[in-house]
Amino acid sequence: MTVQPIRSPVRIIGIDPGLRRTGWGVIETEGNRLVYVACGSVEPPDDLPLASRLLAIHEGLAAALGDYRPAEAAVEQTFVNKDGVATLKLGQARGVAMLAPAMFGISVAEYAPNQVKKTVVGAGHAEKNQIQVMLKILLPKAEPPSADAADALAVAITHAHHRQSTALRLKVASL
Repeated sequence: MTVQPIRSPVRIIGIDPGLRRTGWGVIETEGNRLVYVACGSVEPPDDLPLASRLLAIHEGLAAALGDYRPAEAAVEQTFVNKDGVATLKLGQARGVAMLAPAMFGISVAEYAPNQVKKTVVGAGHAEKNQIQVMLKILLPKAEPPSADAADALAVAITHAHHRQSTALRLKVASL
């Protein structure tokens, strides 16, 4: 008789960075099983200067990280558009989204928007409403308050499905 290794659940936070709304979503994964934990978004006032908005994003994410204590984090990569200034500002929000878990000693993986959509929906060019429909199937207890929180849960699910290959890629890169 062989003894199966005990799998312990891993708590993952997914982050969908944005200057107006940064979504976050926490799940637990154990093998193929996904369990919803919590989700929300950080929404700094639009009239704040950029540095203050970035600080508000950091403080909101730090609060979620402190409350839910994830072991791993995943952040959606920035979609580059025609407006260079907007892309740079979004990149700053993404930098804060990567910094917050790193300050807690949590490793951060990155996933392209198309990879998130393909993992959750099965198509790389899926619409936001398709992601929300699949979230109801994959995480029936989740009721994301915003599209950004739903996207963050999708990022967390993507990491749950790809975390082993991501860890292996990072290990090989460090050799």
